[in-house]
Formats: sequence, structure tokens, C-alpha cells
Amino acid sequence: MNAPRARRSVLFLPGDKPRTHEKARGLAADGLIFDLEDSVAPDAKEATRAQIAASLAAGGYGARELVVRVNGAGTSWQEDDLRFAATQPIAAILLPKVDDPAQVRAAESILDAAGAGADLAIWCMMETPLAFLNAAAIAASSRRVGALVMGTEDLGKDLRTRKLPDRAAFATALQLCVLAARAHGLTPLDSVYADFGDAQGFAAQCRQGRDWGFAGKTLIHPGQIGPANDAFGPSAQELDEARRIIAAFAAATAAGKGIAALDGRMIEKLHVESAKALLALAAATTP
Repeated sequence: MNAPRARRSVLFLPGDKPRTHEKARGLAADGLIFDLEDSVAPDAKEATRAQIAASLAAGGYGARELVVRVNGAGTSWQEDDLRFAATQPIAAILLPKVDDPAQVRAAESILDAAGAGADLAIWCMMETPLAFLNAAAIAASSRRVGALVMGTEDLGKDLRTRKLPDRAAFATALQLCVLAARAHGLTPLDSVYADFGDAQGFAAQCRQGRDWGFAGKTLIHPGQIGPANDAFGPSAQELDEARRIIAAFAAATAAGKGIAALDGRMIEKLHVESAKALLALAAATTP
């Protein structure tokens, strides 16, 4: 379930808007999240499930990773959402507002009972203070957990923080999730950037997210896909350096040495592993 996969850009799609589903077939996003939660009115949940099923059945999404966001624990819709998702040709379900491991295990039980395949992953949205305090336990809660997805809009509301460009108020929470995700072999995905008209601010937050260890970003507008792919994907320069690192270490090993030198710096096995991971990420990107 955790094989190398590019998740640079993961776009939310309103579940009840078939035109957005159709347009998404031509977008360069690595993943698409069909939403049954926030973007769908309470009286439209059942009809939206049918619409998502029709879009998925029509296909045409290529190698894009397909995800359905279900409604939260405690709502009257979650069980039906999970049973529905268990039968769909998707890679994962996204659980909103996960506070503790018990919510993940409850969702897993419903999926199992509904006949979900062993490879159907659970992605957990981290949106509340309790979620971030429980990040490690949530990451370890189920074999199905594949990603931790940040939700700083809700977190900011609960923390009563001011909106700061550098996200200093969220730094501890976000890095706790990156630590938890990486420790358990999961994908950490950065939160949406709501001001989709602010290209400069979005680009800056993408750079920050990659520097903090996130694998990619969730998005709310197609115009954000290209910048996210650029920010979270390896550059040509980085790929060239990765190849040179591997070659230098291979030459040193052939000469009976345990370390190598490249451009005046020491190269060890850990650097080679990072270089190979970068090349694997590049190979996994959606065309």
C-alpha cells in the first residue's frame, strides 16, 4: 500500500458537480478527492454518492490516485458513505476530523464488513488539536492508514490563532504529523491554501511545506496544480545530483571504500538512499 507514489498535487472535487469530475480527467494532478463532506448539502448526500459512482464507472482518470472523502464520525452519513466507498474503484477513503485511533478502527471495521479490498487505504484528516496530539497513535492505528492530511483551516479556528503568512502558529502541529507519518511509512500531505487567487503566497507555502517534509499538497483549484507539482517534484538539477551521488558511491564501493567524495563533500550510504528515493519519485509522477 505504501509503494513509492507521487502525491505532489491532490485536488478536491465537489462530489455533486459532474462537470468538475469531467474536467479533472484532463488535469495534471497526481490525485483527486471526490468530496461527500463539506461541499455537499445534507439533503444531497445520497444523490452525490450516485453521481460519484457514475463518474468513477465512466473512468478516464488514467494513473491519477482516486479518493473519496466521507462524512465524519458521529454523522448519520458516515456508515453509508463507507459502505459505498468500499465498492468503488478507488485507492483510498479520506476520513475527516480524525481525533483518535478508535475512529480509524471503527471505519476499518465497516470497510472490512462491506467487502473492501485489502489495498483500500484510509487517509486521515488532521484538523483538530486532539488529532495533532494523537498523531503517532493515529498513524499506527491500522494497516490501512496510508496518509495524514493536514487541515489547518479548522485547526486555526480551534486554536483561535491569527492568520500568519509563515504559519508559525501551526509549525509544531504540522511537524508532529510529518514525524508521525514518516515514522510509520505514511505520506504527509500539506493543507489546502484557501486564497487560490494569491499565486505568490501559494508558491511560498508550497516551498515551506516541502522544506518541512511534506510529500505534496491538497488543493482546491486547478490553477494550483502546476505550482504544486513544481514545488514538490524534484527539479532537473536535483535529479542530476542524485545520479551523480549514486555513481560516486558506486565507484567508491568498487574501489573498496565505504564513503565517497563529491564536490568537496562526503557521501555515505544514507545519501545514496535519499538519491534513489528521489529518482523513484520522479519515475512515479503522473504524465
